[in-house]
Amino acid sequence: MFAVRLVEHPLPTTERDVDGLIAWLIETLSLVRKRGEATADHGRAGPVHRLLRDHLLGQPDKSWDAQMLADELAQMPASLNHHLARLVETGLIGFTNEGKGWRKYYLRGGSMTNAVAYLRQHCTMVLQQRFDLVHQRWSRTDATLPVELPQEESAPFSLGLVDHRPLQEGAEGDSLSHWMNDFGLLGERPGAEIRADSLSVRLFSTLLERNLPLSLDEAVELHGGQKARVGRVLDRFRATGMVERVPRTDRLNMALWTAMTAQYQRRGEDWMLKKGGFQRILNDSQQSKLLASLMKGALSIEDVAKHLNGVEAREQMLLLNLLGGRLPMGYRMSGTTAAGVLRQVQDRLDRVLRRMVRVAGLLDDALAAE
Repeated sequence: MFAVRLVEHPLPTTERDVDGLIAWLIETLSLVRKRGEATADHGRAGPVHRLLRDHLLGQPDKSWDAQMLADELAQMPASLNHHLARLVETGLIGFTNEGKGWRKYYLRGGSMTNAVAYLRQHCTMVLQQRFDLVHQRWSRTDATLPVELPQEESAPFSLGLVDHRPLQEGAEGDSLSHWMNDFGLLGERPGAEIRADSLSVRLFSTLLERNLPLSLDEAVELHGGQKARVGRVLDRFRATGMVERVPRTDRLNMALWTAMTAQYQRRGEDWMLKKGGFQRILNDSQQSKLLASLMKGALSIEDVAKHLNGVEAREQMLLLNLLGGRLPMGYRMSGTTAAGVLRQVQDRLDRVLRRMVRVAGLLDDALAAE
């Protein structure tokens, strides 16, 4: 079964340090779960690093059985089999049962460049095939906001890719929850989140159906849970590239009403006219009507929408900025269609895979030079 978890990291700063290149590869493929404080050797004395450095990559024309590797690395065969199984699942390492005795493990294609080419092709194919589930469950229609502003800086990319396999009879969860787990949407250890009615599954289902971005307050109101936990779940979705966080420009009138009311009570009419942007952006009629309502304490969100009806949305954004107000943020799927979301994920995945191709070439050159 093909299974890999990719985490985006900057390219290594050195092109000739074999240990640094292998360490980057291990981190990108999440082959080692980091625990506790960082070690002085940056994990280079660990079994996975030495397995790749001295054996599978260091001698690509040779095959190794688990018993031989266990003796070389001073590891228990059971522990070593776990690491070998993870490497085989990524597609970088193959094995053969030819002959009798132990399996023989080897670097696929005879070089790191060939092995990464295989991984790259399989990642692209699995992503495209398994995204059919999103197409089937997609029910968003009009997802355009009054003003489309670019999303905040994207979260560090982290994506899981696993071959399709039938859902086992009696397994906890449903097809969507297991799909989410395969793509890393439930975290490294999903636990109870694998259930079909878990918070993560309900939030993702809402995003597949909802046109407007989902704010944290709305998410908590709809599905319960603590606000901090809901935020962590949604940020985990963002890390896969399937979800983005954008300014809620559909709430522009509410944000303007809040800012106008607060600043008028705090600083008064003169500040609103000069530094608050009224004279700069609004005409005389709009200024007088808004200030009259503020003076009476009767300004409503509907009044703001009515009086600013002729003002362009971007000018309203500027007014909100001058008033010191802020738009709330909301989460939504990263494309207006399921195909658009797939393109977003594919673009970010390609960036990671291109870096892997680059590092693979550097590794082959550096190992050959040694």
